[in-house]
Amino acid sequence: MPAPEFESAPEFESAPLLDPAPDPDDFTSAVIGVVESIPSGRVMTYGSVAAVLGSRSSRGVGKIMAHGGHDLPWWRVIRASGHPPVGHEQHALEMYRVENTPLAWSRTGTWRVDLTRAAWTG
Repeated sequence: MPAPEFESAPEFESAPLLDPAPDPDDFTSAVIGVVESIPSGRVMTYGSVAAVLGSRSSRGVGKIMAHGGHDLPWWRVIRASGHPPVGHEQHALEMYRVENTPLAWSRTGTWRVDLTRAAWTG
């Protein structure tokens, strides 16, 4: 008995997939791109880096900078108070001086970045 002949199955278009959860590597790459774009002598806060990316995750930016920011101009990403990352104040101050980043000094000799003059909006 000969094998039955079947009509070929009609071609189906695949249904569009739902957007998967954001790939954390994409966020990391985006943060790196923003940080690399900050010009010499200018700064962004962790929150402003996140905002440029449409996120509210300033802590996520901080985590990326803490774990992989050593090859980046990390001193250009600061806290909202105008202070550099904790534990890196002296090295950051050296970099700010080299780059002529605007600083505000108190009468007691403490300092912070002058965000009014140094903030970069990307």
